[in-house]
Amino acid sequence: MGLNMNEEEEVIQGCFSRGEGGGFQKPMKLVVVGYALTSKKTKSFLQPKLEGLARNKGILFVAIDQNRPLSDQGPFDIVLHKERSGARFLRLLALSSTRNHDPISEVEASRFQQERNFHLPWAIYLIYSGDYRQTHPEVTVLDPPDAIQHVHNRQFMLQDVADLNLSDSYGKVGVPKQLVVKRDASSIPDAVTKAGLTLPLVAKPLVVDGSAKSHELSLAYDQYSLRKLEPPLVLQEFVNHGGVLFKVYIVGEAIKVVRRFSLPDVTKRELSKNAGVFRFPRVSCAAASADDADLDPCVGELPPRPLLERLARELRRRLGLRLFNLDIIREHGTRDRFYVIDINYFPGYGKMPEYEHIFTDFLLSLAESNYKRRSDSNS
Repeated sequence: MGLNMNEEEEVIQGCFSRGEGGGFQKPMKLVVVGYALTSKKTKSFLQPKLEGLARNKGILFVAIDQNRPLSDQGPFDIVLHKERSGARFLRLLALSSTRNHDPISEVEASRFQQERNFHLPWAIYLIYSGDYRQTHPEVTVLDPPDAIQHVHNRQFMLQDVADLNLSDSYGKVGVPKQLVVKRDASSIPDAVTKAGLTLPLVAKPLVVDGSAKSHELSLAYDQYSLRKLEPPLVLQEFVNHGGVLFKVYIVGEAIKVVRRFSLPDVTKRELSKNAGVFRFPRVSCAAASADDADLDPCVGELPPRPLLERLARELRRRLGLRLFNLDIIREHGTRDRFYVIDINYFPGYGKMPEYEHIFTDFLLSLAESNYKRRSDSNS
């Protein structure tokens, strides 16, 4: 049993393309988007304004029932997913299917989940096991689990930005110098000295698992305090940036930038007088928007659009992701020196201005591209 037919008919009846003279032409195909999201993500993302606009555009969001076979649901054109756990298993499934291994049975998968306390959406399991991918190549998954896993580990998260080493007439984009510490907090001071990192240092959990704790950060002012940190973690040199960061939301080829208040600059005098570790919540998420604040133009000026477009284009290709955002800062005292300090998969789009228009346009363009590709392959 697939979609509720009454619900499907209701959407189709209101879904017509408008001709040049303003009249309605043939009905467009309904775009069905299955979603397997955490309850928190469902609430923040599937707001009434998004669902209402989606319906008007012929897009239907359908929750994937993890207790029913996926073959009894849909059919889906697109699958959205973001789950806090099961990432390791998803990656194993993706790898096994690409190496022509036999698909893992439901019994084996269930046992694997129970042993490791994983909560894996069956839709994603089936899509990344052999059978479903072969019989449903038309389903687009946003985004590939192995690509997501890459940005869930801060050891590798920024590597593509560093490798890109983007520099042109509009500016230069890099990453802060960083050090990975997986164990033994007592060794951190020596490791920091050996790596040549300069205090103060920002400490972030190594793994991003979607929990609030994985987005907390600490600021360490002195060598002795580094022993108080809790590995596994990543240490980044703190770059003064005027207390403002730029959240660059990426939805396919669309880019939207907002300002957020961030940690204040640390002067040399403050560094010499302060000691200890100061802990902060998820700064860029909890902080108020800085878009309407009276900021110094040298601090609040948005990064050049051409620079962001080139950066987003390169990272889409390198990361293999279409739904992510970048936390970017401008080094204080410069106009064109930028650093990417974090990358988040499927971020809080509900906080992005006009997100419902941007996201529905993206889904429609994706469905259209998929339709054209299937038509070309069948011709």
